[in-house]
Amino acid sequence: MYNLAVIPGDGTGFEVTREALKVLNAVAAKKGFKYQTHDYDFGAARFLRTGETLPDGAVEELRGYDAIFLGAVGHPDVKPGILEKGILLKLRFELDQYINLRPVKLYPGVDCPLKDKGPKDIDFVIIRENTEGLYSGSGGFLYKGTPNEVAIQEMIDTRHGVERCIRYAFELVRNRGRKKLLLCAKTNVLTFCHDLWWRAFEEVGKEYPDVTREYAHVDATCMWMVKNPEWFDVIVTENMFGDIITDLAAMIQGGLGVAAGGNINPKGTSMFEPMGGSAPKYQGKNVINPLAAIGAMAMLLRQIGEEAAARSVEAAIAATTPKMKSMSAGRMGFSTTEVGDLVCNALE
Repeated sequence: MYNLAVIPGDGTGFEVTREALKVLNAVAAKKGFKYQTHDYDFGAARFLRTGETLPDGAVEELRGYDAIFLGAVGHPDVKPGILEKGILLKLRFELDQYINLRPVKLYPGVDCPLKDKGPKDIDFVIIRENTEGLYSGSGGFLYKGTPNEVAIQEMIDTRHGVERCIRYAFELVRNRGRKKLLLCAKTNVLTFCHDLWWRAFEEVGKEYPDVTREYAHVDATCMWMVKNPEWFDVIVTENMFGDIITDLAAMIQGGLGVAAGGNINPKGTSMFEPMGGSAPKYQGKNVINPLAAIGAMAMLLRQIGEEAAARSVEAAIAATTPKMKSMSAGRMGFSTTEVGDLVCNALE
């Protein structure tokens, strides 16, 4: 019996979460495992009503679940950053979800903006360090609001944080049956933090002689991701660069409508989510693409040990995408609900 926390969040988060849970229910029945869910109302509506993002004790309560599923957060009536910092970043940091895992896979029938590239060319994984770097929140202002204002944002990386992320990446390369790991950094400019990344990468890599180590500056990584995405197997990178290149990767795999991600604590509670936002203008229209949320549910299943179920869901997504006209909201050829039904039927 798996215990799962569900945070639908805001906007269309409720609609894509509904479809992900529908697929979960269908695959659980077929694979013979049991689960129970508990919904939490963390998001814009709660914040606007109470002024709080996460109530006292929420993090400890969520720590007790096998996994967390998140729909989306964000609302035009809430200042940008409040929900992101108060919910997403707080959970990532306090639950020590130090790996951001982003599979980048082009499904059959999905339009790719890259000329002559197909599913065989776009199938790699990005591992982003998720709790350090510029997103650690260290810094401040001097003389704020004056002509002499100074803003400081500090990049903080630790050997512990960097090494555990790199080690996770090497292990994933082995588990995927691949042979290549690329470090994406900027060692020629960020000569302190990224020197640490480079040294840790080389030292840990000696323990994995079967894995080829490669390096590219972040700007070159972006260039080659567009020109030759088939070159990549697994990419490991620091927090800010990972945030940027995963959005680029989402576009070459067909857009945010199919991009899923996980915030992983390998020995604790992990959280899974579609990469698209809450899209409040589409709320209630039943037109948003739920495949990213369903893909995130497949990642959740793999993390809790239901590998066969995860593979079944991914295969069902691959069987569904050729039937859809588009990955864009309102132009899929099906409603949100119908896409969920198609995936469930493909589980057959």
